[in-house]
Amino acid sequence: MSDRESASAPTLVSLWTGVRKRLEAAGVDTPVLDARLLLEAGAGVARLDIVTDPRRPATLEQIDAVDALAARRAAREPLAYILGRKAFWKLEFKVSPATLIPRPETELLVELALELLEPARNARVLDLGVGAGAILLSVLSERPLARGVGVDKSAAALEVARANAAALNLSERAEFRFGDWAEGIDARFDLVLSNPPYVSEPEMAVLGPELLREPRLALDGGADGLDAYRAIFRAIPRLLAAGGSFAVEVGRGQAGDVVRLAEAVGLAPAPPRPDLAGIPRVVFGRAHT
Repeated sequence: MSDRESASAPTLVSLWTGVRKRLEAAGVDTPVLDARLLLEAGAGVARLDIVTDPRRPATLEQIDAVDALAARRAAREPLAYILGRKAFWKLEFKVSPATLIPRPETELLVELALELLEPARNARVLDLGVGAGAILLSVLSERPLARGVGVDKSAAALEVARANAAALNLSERAEFRFGDWAEGIDARFDLVLSNPPYVSEPEMAVLGPELLREPRLALDGGADGLDAYRAIFRAIPRLLAAGGSFAVEVGRGQAGDVVRLAEAVGLAPAPPRPDLAGIPRVVFGRAHT
C-alpha cells in the first residue's frame, strides 16, 4: 500500500463504525456486536487488536472482505450462518443453513438433561431432531460415560452434526441416523430429548427475516405447532428404558398442551421448567413405574 493509500485508508475503528451504521439502517437488532464480529472475521483480526490498535489502517483486501460480510448481514442473513459457527453451552458448534441456530433458551434443556443423568451412569441418550448436534453433544461432553444417538430427516444437518462430533472428539460416543423422528429406532434409552419444530402456521406467517433463513423443516410445527410433539410422544413410551426420562423444549404457551400429550400416553410429567424470562420452556418427566 502506498503512503497516500495508507493515509486515506479506513482504520479498524472507522471500518467498524461504518458497518455498524449500515446494519442499523438495515434494522439489525444487535448492530454493534454484529459489526465487531464481522470485522474480526472479515479482516482477520482479534477483539484485542481492535481495542489496542483501533487506528490501524485496514488493507484493501480487509475492506473488501468486511464489506462482503456486511452486505450479507444487511440482507438479514443470520450472523451465525455468515460466521459458520455458534457458541452454545460451553462449546462452539459449526452451523449451516441446513441447521437451526442453537439458542440460549435451549441451554435449559441441556441443564435439565444433566440433572436427570447421574454422572457415573453408563446412560444412553436419544435426541430426536438433532440438527447440528448442539444438545446431544453438549450433554455427552458433560457425561463422559454416556453414549448418544441423534436422529434427523435432513441429511445435510446430519453431516454438520457429525462434523461437530468429530471436532469435539465425541464421534466414538455419538451416532447419527437419518430418519423421521423415532421410525426405525427399536432400542431403549435412559433419556429422550428433543427441541422439535413448534412454530404454528399463524406464527410462521409473521416470522422475522432472519428466522425465514433458517430451515422450515426445523421450525414449522403445523397448524397449532404441536405436530412434532404428537409424533414424539407416541414413540416415547416404547423408547424409554426402566426408570428413563424425557425432556422436550416447548414454545410460549405450549407447555400445558404438551403436558397433556405426555399424560395421554401414560407418562408422568413434572411441572414444566421455566426459562429466565419465566416462560415454561421444558416439559420433562418419567414413565410411570
